[in-house]
Amino acid sequence: MAAETFPSAEPARTSEPPLTAIRALPSWILGRAAARGRALVADALAAEGLKMWHHVALSAVRDLAPVAQADLARGIALDPKDLVGILNDLQRAGLVVRTPDPRDRRKNAVSLTEEGGLLLERCEQAARTANEELLAPLSAAERELFMLLLTRISGAEG
Repeated sequence: MAAETFPSAEPARTSEPPLTAIRALPSWILGRAAARGRALVADALAAEGLKMWHHVALSAVRDLAPVAQADLARGIALDPKDLVGILNDLQRAGLVVRTPDPRDRRKNAVSLTEEGGLLLERCEQAARTANEELLAPLSAAERELFMLLLTRISGAEG
């Protein structure tokens, strides 16, 4: 019986480096830039003892306080069950307090403690420094244009 021949499972060899077409896509490049930015900010926050979602929650609590947990979860687009764990961590660390919501005693209202506010200020500075590092290759004019264009393509305008 004659052996069947199948096409090779190996990709054809070319002189181009792998993934050239993929790496030329704006979405690929934007994703890589976003990953680098997240890593820089995460490292800066870690130096302050905070994780990214903890920072997001602290920032939102500062801006919305006193805020009901459910409203906070909606405001930062996080599953309420996940938020409970983050708030537990923040409360154990003395960074937030949960008290009965004066408008609805069945709910908890979350507020920053003084220590939470001070840590948030340090973390915001650390995040700004990390973003400065991310954008360091760009001139001031390029940064302004870059932010304008990013805002436009992200759908975050207005």
